[in-house]
Amino acid sequence: MIEPWKKVRSKLLGDFRIFTIRSDIKKSPRTGEEHDFFVIDCVNWVNIIALTPDNQIVMVEQYRHGSDTIELEIPGGMMDKEDGSPEITGARELREETGYEGEKPRVIGTVFPNPAIMSNTCYTVLIENCVCKHACEFDQSEDLITKLVPVAELPNLVASGKIKHSLVAVALYHFELLRRK
Repeated sequence: MIEPWKKVRSKLLGDFRIFTIRSDIKKSPRTGEEHDFFVIDCVNWVNIIALTPDNQIVMVEQYRHGSDTIELEIPGGMMDKEDGSPEITGARELREETGYEGEKPRVIGTVFPNPAIMSNTCYTVLIENCVCKHACEFDQSEDLITKLVPVAELPNLVASGKIKHSLVAVALYHFELLRRK
């Protein structure tokens, strides 16, 4: 049986605004030996499946610095402390990034982005009957183009490599699983 490892001590190694890195010394329950692990602490994240009344998904195209590519994605963002829930974050991010609003936000999936080294959770929030009601409210470092994509095109966009962001692909999978019910 797999058991959790006991944390012996932890040390903050760096604070980089959107994440911190710490070193945890943990004791193996199997051997009793101590080992050093590095953990990236990030805030929780929300990705939004925004469905329009005519069965299209609200998507965004944006430049990503890590991959140095322009990516087709669903709206998403970090959970602010004052948001209170993934549903509130989802509605806020959708409005800010695209100007769209909808009804009945609800969590349809939860994943750990990389549990080997990261401590955060990523939620997929579905918002239905989305319509454009506002101008976009981009953050200083955001530059997005909103696109509407028919739901039927989503599998081909992932299969062809047009959608490469792993957290977007898993959010779309959660949406597909919901549709199959």
